[in-house]
Amino acid sequence: MHSLKGYIGVLCEEERMMRMSLLRIGLMAALPVCAAPTHVFSQAMESAEPFKVGTFVIDGVETVGLVMRGDSLIVDLSAANQALELEPEYAEMDLPDDMLAFIEQYEYGAKNRVYEIVNWMVEEDQLSADSPPDYIHPVDSVDIMAPIQYPSKIMNAAVNFYSHACEGCTEEELAAQTRERQENRGVPYLFLKPTRGVVIGDGDEIIMPYGRDEIEYEVEMAIVFGRTGKYVSAARAYDHVFGYMVAMDISDRGGRPPGGWDQRSDWFVGKGHDTFAPHGPWIVPKEFFGDPMERLHQTTVVDGVTVQEARAGDMIHNIPELIEYASSIMTVFPGDVLQSGTSGGTGAGRVQRATGSGYLVDGETIQASIEGIGTLTHPVVEETSVPDDLSGAQLTPTREYRDQ
Repeated sequence: MHSLKGYIGVLCEEERMMRMSLLRIGLMAALPVCAAPTHVFSQAMESAEPFKVGTFVIDGVETVGLVMRGDSLIVDLSAANQALELEPEYAEMDLPDDMLAFIEQYEYGAKNRVYEIVNWMVEEDQLSADSPPDYIHPVDSVDIMAPIQYPSKIMNAAVNFYSHACEGCTEEELAAQTRERQENRGVPYLFLKPTRGVVIGDGDEIIMPYGRDEIEYEVEMAIVFGRTGKYVSAARAYDHVFGYMVAMDISDRGGRPPGGWDQRSDWFVGKGHDTFAPHGPWIVPKEFFGDPMERLHQTTVVDGVTVQEARAGDMIHNIPELIEYASSIMTVFPGDVLQSGTSGGTGAGRVQRATGSGYLVDGETIQASIEGIGTLTHPVVEETSVPDDLSGAQLTPTREYRDQ
């Protein structure tokens, strides 16, 4: 009896081992059938051409687009992605049509899909075609919006260029003050600017508020964050950057009316008016720009007169230092913006123009440029009236107290 049970046990074990072997063989045989071709799952790691990204209104719909071929073409990213997915070798992958979501997902697959789209368009010669696909548009046929609608915060560096710290100085005075500041730089001075209502896109009007006639321009490089971070060291700062865009910090130098709290300076008044944060015209992802501390070159032109020009070497605190300081105070999130400051030549420096004014005048046009990114162009328009039912608690025109 015991021998029979042992014999049966051996047979059962052999049968179990045979079944497991057959299962393994079956799984191995099935792998070539189940597995997709390697190139479906292996996304592109490089882009055949550089690109910029922006927010555009195309055929009445706001969407994210690529800026290509010397800023002459706009590619509707969502539509191009849908066309790519019709090709059998590409897997389906959704791309956000909102810039904030796009920035959040850029390092989590979106970047490589965009590279695939660019490489496919280049291989198919779509960007040079006489009759391009309907997702490729001339830049002058779309409306250019501010790239980010809207950052959760805009952090701004105040007086971060040596030439701006000594507006109107002689060369000797500037050199002496620069030496002194270099020996005792301290930490950066940052302030916050509002976003919605204040951020505007290329071509939009800059509104000079009613009676506020000491309005000036400040061109600045804007750093766009791509990753969340707190206590980001200068050494790791660029790991948290998505890209760069042109910005302007429009400022009201009229100060507060007298009375009440006796302080003429007021950052709420000076920086918070509607339209005072032009952004754009698009964002250059960091991989296509390089080190801004080596190549930054920013200029401002008002009605044909160059009023500002500076390079990164004029900065008091460099961009990694600004990021370290800002993130030591508050957490930075994808889509947040840090503006790195402006140089000398602002309205306070009284750069004379045809209008005879150092400050902005109704009807002028500002062009703010950063080499390798683009140019913002904005007409200046004076607000000529306010509602007649105000109680008097509103901000008053500067002419009512300028001489007091």
